[in-house]
Amino acid sequence: MIRSVVTGSGSALPKRAVSNAELAETVDTSDEWIVERTGIRNRYIAGEGETTSTLATDAARVALDAAGIDASEIDLIVLATATPDQTFPATATRVQDALGCQGGIAFDVGAVCSGFLYALGTADAMLRTGMAKKALVIGAETFSRILDWEDRATCVLFGDGAGALVLEAREVADGPQAQGILSTKLHADGAHNELLYVDGGPSTTGTVGKVRMRGREVFRHAVVNLADVLREVLGDTGYTAADIDWVVPHQANARILDATARKLSLPPEKVVVTVDRHANTSAASVPLAFDVAVRDGRIKPGDLVMLEAMGGGFTWGASLIRM
Repeated sequence: MIRSVVTGSGSALPKRAVSNAELAETVDTSDEWIVERTGIRNRYIAGEGETTSTLATDAARVALDAAGIDASEIDLIVLATATPDQTFPATATRVQDALGCQGGIAFDVGAVCSGFLYALGTADAMLRTGMAKKALVIGAETFSRILDWEDRATCVLFGDGAGALVLEAREVADGPQAQGILSTKLHADGAHNELLYVDGGPSTTGTVGKVRMRGREVFRHAVVNLADVLREVLGDTGYTAADIDWVVPHQANARILDATARKLSLPPEKVVVTVDRHANTSAASVPLAFDVAVRDGRIKPGDLVMLEAMGGGFTWGASLIRM
């Protein structure tokens, strides 16, 4: 069978790190208030010359190096972002140009914090059906540029960054140890638009807008939806929660991560957590956390890894991968 196999990962962060203490100098908040409610201690904020495409390109180059391939071999780029460089063209085409692999397929996916899972599922389908052979799947954001820095309920939560995976279509023997993406499940429910959204857009206000969120309601939906979709993927593949080596969740809030793990009886030591150092980087958070765990030696060849995320829309999804 043909499966999409992960052959490399990479990530990139802006140069400037901003601690809670530094944030408290300009926002009515404190380190204690932020840590208690979110688990966040630090985030990275894009500066002059740093954009979604530059961060995405940097992460892609690291992933290509890890995969041991040249950019010219990439014939598909799917980039998940809610903060593109321009309304159009797709930020993926800017990354394609910067890498020098023009001529293949390149487009953006917009599903906010679930965007990387949507991009991964899309790339996987295209690789398995022969539309491409090697893909870059990227999540990249400069969320700091759509934050209301006077709204402490939202501005303390987010940061900027990028993460990337290289996928390759490979023929693998069927069996429990076969590498590749085993199953991806995606969902959306547009009835909850008012709980997490940006109050602007080209066809409504003609402005970029700012992030607005009703955190308590988002928390409740996130725990239920994420637990449900994880069970759905496990049911599709025949595995149990006990079989999973690592869960790489969307890094929204430490309390959501803890609650979801408890709901599935997952030991906390199996959950990759980077929200404390990166904050919520939206579509970048899953690949960024994945790359951290690969590089520090936690995620190893043969491991069974579950990725999951939920974002505005609401959108949510999960993917099970054999490394």
